[in-house]
Amino acid sequence: MLLSITNTGPNATDLGYLLHKNPANINTSSLSFGQATVFYPETAEDKCTATLLVEIDPVSLVRSPGARQSGWALGQYVNDRPYAASSFLSNAISRIYGTALNGTCQKRPELTTKLLNLTAHLPTLPAPGGEAQIERLFSPLRYQITIESTDLDPRFPDWGQAAHRNVTLQKTTTLQSLLQHLYVLIPALDRLKHYWVGPEEIEKLLDKGSDWLQDHPEREWIVSRYLKHQRSLTREALSRLAPDTENPDDEESEQGLKAPSQKLEPKVTLHTERLDYVTDLIKDLNPSSVVDLGCGEGKLLYRLLSKTKIPKITGMDVDSRSLAIAHEKLIERSRKKYDQRLTLIQGSLIYRDQRIANHDVATLIEVIEHLDLPRLDALSRVVFECAKPQHIIITTPNIEYNQLFEGMKPGQLRHRDHRFEWTRQEFQTWANNLAEKHQYQVNFQLLGDEHPEHGSPSQLAHFSK
Repeated sequence: MLLSITNTGPNATDLGYLLHKNPANINTSSLSFGQATVFYPETAEDKCTATLLVEIDPVSLVRSPGARQSGWALGQYVNDRPYAASSFLSNAISRIYGTALNGTCQKRPELTTKLLNLTAHLPTLPAPGGEAQIERLFSPLRYQITIESTDLDPRFPDWGQAAHRNVTLQKTTTLQSLLQHLYVLIPALDRLKHYWVGPEEIEKLLDKGSDWLQDHPEREWIVSRYLKHQRSLTREALSRLAPDTENPDDEESEQGLKAPSQKLEPKVTLHTERLDYVTDLIKDLNPSSVVDLGCGEGKLLYRLLSKTKIPKITGMDVDSRSLAIAHEKLIERSRKKYDQRLTLIQGSLIYRDQRIANHDVATLIEVIEHLDLPRLDALSRVVFECAKPQHIIITTPNIEYNQLFEGMKPGQLRHRDHRFEWTRQEFQTWANNLAEKHQYQVNFQLLGDEHPEHGSPSQLAHFSK
C-alpha cells in the first residue's frame, strides 16, 4: 500500500526535516506485520514528494498466534490487505512519521506550524459508501478532493466498480494536521482493524482528533467505525469528545480553548454566556418571529423554545447533518413539544432565500468568521436586503483577546475553520458601514470578562431599523 505526500512551493524539501527522513536516502523500517519504506521520487526545490510504501506479509499474519480463523478457505490469504489503505497504513504513519504526527521537529521546530501546500495521494482507499462518503469525510476539513474509480475487472464490466478509489487530497495546512486526519479517517473508512480494539483506542482517537473531530458533521460515524462499532467505547469517546451531544442544554467551552493564562476561568463558559445574553436580548425585544442563521445543532434555538413564548422560530444551516441533530434534539426527544413553533431549513447564507424574510429578528452567532472575506458582501445583501428583519444580532470573536489564551501562538485563530477574526475597531467599522448603507442603527456590546487593554473575548453588534 502507498501514501504519497507532496509539498509544493519554495523550499519544498523542508518536507524531509518534518518527516525526519533524508530525501537522499531510502529509509527502511521493520514493522510487526511487514516492512515500511520511505523514498522520494522527486526532490526539486519547488516540489518534493515523499512516498511511504508498506508491504505486509499476509501469510505470517494468518499463522500468528493471535490470528482468528474465519471466512472462506482462502479468504485470509487472498484479500485486499496487502494493498488497501487500512489500519496497517495508519499504524505505519504512527510508527514511521511519528514525530511529524505529534508536531515535533528538533532541527527545524518552526516548520511544525508552517502552512504548506500539501497533496496526499492514496491510490487504493476503501470507499464503503462510494465517492459520496469520501466527500463527506474530507470536504468539511476543507480539502480539494479528486476521486477516480475503476472497474473491478475491465474484461468483465458486469462485475461493476471496485470497492476502492484512487484519491488525491490537496490543502494548504500543516503536515501534522494532514497526518492526523489520515491517521483517524483511513481506519474509519476501512473499519477492519488488524488488532484488538480496547479502551486505549479512545485515547489514541482523542489525542489525534479532539481539536477537529468534535465539530465534524460525521463525528458519530467516524468514531463508531474507528472503534469497530463497540457501543460502550463509542459512547465514552463521544461523551468526552462532545459532552453536549446528549443534552441540548449542556454546553462545551469556547471552541475547545483553554482558559486564559490569567485568572479568568469563569463559572459559566463564554459559549453559555453568549447564548444566554442573546436569548435575554431577544426576550426584551418581544418579537413574534426569529430566524437563527447558521443555527448548527440548535443550541440557541433550544433556549428560545424553552425560555420564551415566541410563536415562530426558524433555524437555517447549510449542513444537513447539523440540522438532523437539531431535529433529533429539539423535536424527536421533546416528543414534538416544539414542532408547532420550530422550522428547520437547509440553505446558504450567500444566496437570497425568501424563506428567511419577514422575521422580526435574525441572528448570526459566531457565523461570519467562518466565511471567506470576499463572501461577506453576499451575506450582507442576503441578510440586510433580502431578509430585512427589524433587528439583526451578530457576534464574532475579538482577535485582540486571543493572546490571553494559554498556548495560542501569535496570529493563530481560535478555530481551524475560521477564515478571519477581527479587532474591535475592524468589527465596528464593518458594522457601522452596513448600518449606514441599509438604514439601521447599531449598538455594540462586549461579551465575557473584559480586559483593560484587550477587551472581551467576544463582541456583539445589534442592528435595529
